[in-house]
Amino acid sequence: MKMSEGVEWAAHCAVLLAYVPDGSALPAVKLAEYHGVPTPYLAKSLQALMRAGIVDSTPGRYGGYRLARRAEDISLLDIVAAIDGTEPAFRCSEIRRRGPSAVPARAYSPMCGIATAMGQAEAAWRETLAAKSVADLARHVMDEAPPAALAKGTAWLGRQLERRSKSIT
Repeated sequence: MKMSEGVEWAAHCAVLLAYVPDGSALPAVKLAEYHGVPTPYLAKSLQALMRAGIVDSTPGRYGGYRLARRAEDISLLDIVAAIDGTEPAFRCSEIRRRGPSAVPARAYSPMCGIATAMGQAEAAWRETLAAKSVADLARHVMDEAPPAALAKGTAWLGRQLERRSKSIT
């Protein structure tokens, strides 16, 4: 299974937005700057997150994005579904019913063993993603990121939020 790059970008943005205090927001350009990705492409992912109710946006010069729900209430599966959709990864085309050994369709079981195995694997994958919240991911970042990276990221976020709050007042 291959997920789009937008899933990674959206998940990282959601984790960063988990640290944005209530009443504050970050614009797409700042989220893109933080992650070193192109703003126009990231904006598409942010729009998809907004359509899915994962983030809210505030318009205007001092607007931006913030989580629409608590980080504990947003799963990694929510993000994947928002960006890449909910279609199953495996699509059975019933090739077992073709070729020289084909018999009437009624002779076959409703699902072949391959489709069954793929469905079970995807269900397990989705269950794992559903069990991981943005809050879980944010805690993992705090536990695993190099201390210097955390210090730099925290300082950057603090500067952005301070500039935005000074500009509003």
